[in-house]
Amino acid sequence: METRYLARLRFVANGPAVEGEWALASTARARYTEWVGIYSKDPEVVVWLIEKTGGRGRALRTWTAQGETVS
Repeated sequence: METRYLARLRFVANGPAVEGEWALASTARARYTEWVGIYSKDPEVVVWLIEKTGGRGRALRTWTAQGETVS
């Protein structure tokens, strides 16, 4: 089973998301960190770092205006 890593950015609750998918966790983590840096002042933005294996995903990190959650 192949594992992929995603960075996902949502600008408003229940709105569309921008997403990138990579084979390397380090690449997805770099994009996640970049997006958090760019959008950290916007209280509606949510950014996720997701690990996806066999069609199932789990959030490794989630950033909101309240701070970051690490799973």
